[in-house]
Amino acid sequence: MPWKKTEPMEQRIEFGLKALRTDNFRALCAEYGVSPKTGYKWRERLLRWGTEGLVEQSRRPKGHADQLSPEVICEMVRLKQLHPYWGPRKIRALYLRMHGTAASESSFKRMLARAGLTEPRCQRRRATEAGRLWSEGRRGQAPNEVWTVDFKGWWYDQARQRCEPLTVRDEHSRYILELRRLANGRTETVRKCFEGLFERYGLPEAIRSDNGAPFAHTQALFGLSRLSVWWLALGIDLERGRPGHPQDNGGHERMHRDIGRELEPRTAEQEALDLWRQEFNHERPHEALGMKCPAEIYQRSARVYTGTPQDMTYPEMYGRRVDKHGKVDWRGAEITISGSLRGWSVGLKPMANGKVEVWFGQLLLGWIDRTTESFQRAASRPLEAGQPQSQHVI
Repeated sequence: MPWKKTEPMEQRIEFGLKALRTDNFRALCAEYGVSPKTGYKWRERLLRWGTEGLVEQSRRPKGHADQLSPEVICEMVRLKQLHPYWGPRKIRALYLRMHGTAASESSFKRMLARAGLTEPRCQRRRATEAGRLWSEGRRGQAPNEVWTVDFKGWWYDQARQRCEPLTVRDEHSRYILELRRLANGRTETVRKCFEGLFERYGLPEAIRSDNGAPFAHTQALFGLSRLSVWWLALGIDLERGRPGHPQDNGGHERMHRDIGRELEPRTAEQEALDLWRQEFNHERPHEALGMKCPAEIYQRSARVYTGTPQDMTYPEMYGRRVDKHGKVDWRGAEITISGSLRGWSVGLKPMANGKVEVWFGQLLLGWIDRTTESFQRAASRPLEAGQPQSQHVI
């Protein structure tokens, strides 16, 4: 601070008294050669502590890691050993939750580093514009707005049995709804698992998946599979990541990395998966949640699951059942729609232009050309990550 070398204390008192009366604070600061920030600091100290507050204060830190008691240090180390993959910030949040008070984050970093329990973090590469646009624009803003689903990459357990657990996660709260080792990845098996989830947690507004089976069928209309058609029948919107872009479901992939690092080397038993999920949901703090646990944020959906409807109804359209070959009958002509819809009814709505709109629930599938008796698929499709939200037709 550029105070004059002679009698700086008297100058501060003089400045402080003038600062309480002046109408032009910046001009007063310029007169004494100090910045407005410094001037406000001294005025505040004078108001709070009187002239004693104008004495130069020591810049020595009020505390540091060397002042921590042995008991506190041992507790830090114990928690870190219990959670070897957690960083100092998460360890401090857990300590604070358990004991009500905790040392600073920098103290945790220094002590755990001295104990050899931390590793330098690698600098992350900055996200691309496309990835950043998607993550900010499509992320769920409340519990049950978006569930994400995938299969974790497989590994072998101690009995040399292949383990490829199904993972389901709430986008907003990070709450892991399911971490289940299934007998197989068939549609019937996965559907049964989701029936249990819907009964426990209710229905989400949308489910995001990749383009793999059984969530999607790359050769079918809009990539619809038997499983995703069932989701549509329940009133659940579909979202899909772009092929070859795992960053479109980046949070889910990040969770898979934690599973691979913390579970794969040790076990694949369902009991171990359940314990890890319990810890992730109820003990592990998340920076994006203000260091809260997912269980503190997540709540059950207000949309109650009442079972699968027997069929879809269309009060203002002609309802036609899709046969086992994926065809519907329209005025004596068999029109191929999609084999994924077999057993369900679609709605047919004649238009003035000579075409017939084909709907499944709230999804426009395409049109039947009555002249050529052929089906033309609509240009819109279930939303893919990176697309404008206005293209979501569901």
